[in-house]
Amino acid sequence: MTDTLDANTRHALEELLAVAQRDTGQSRRCANFLLAWWNAAENGGFDLSELWGLDRELASACAVVFAWVAQHGVYPDNLGYGPQFEALAKAWRPKP
Repeated sequence: MTDTLDANTRHALEELLAVAQRDTGQSRRCANFLLAWWNAAENGGFDLSELWGLDRELASACAVVFAWVAQHGVYPDNLGYGPQFEALAKAWRPKP
């Protein structure tokens, strides 16, 4: 197994990151999904019922990323996405 993203998974991850950087209900759900992968202990887990609030394309993107993570056991910062996830945490999980 390699710890590099295939094109389909990279596209799905980058789509979720782009949506998560906005300020909508779907953005919050995408951010919750991604931040749970990055550090669930600090950022909270992901309630699977949140998938119901995503359109089909975004829910499918979550499924693609989830399947890849399950097979590879790699955190996003090990893939070069640390800065993007830090920005998400700052935006969606601001420290008091």
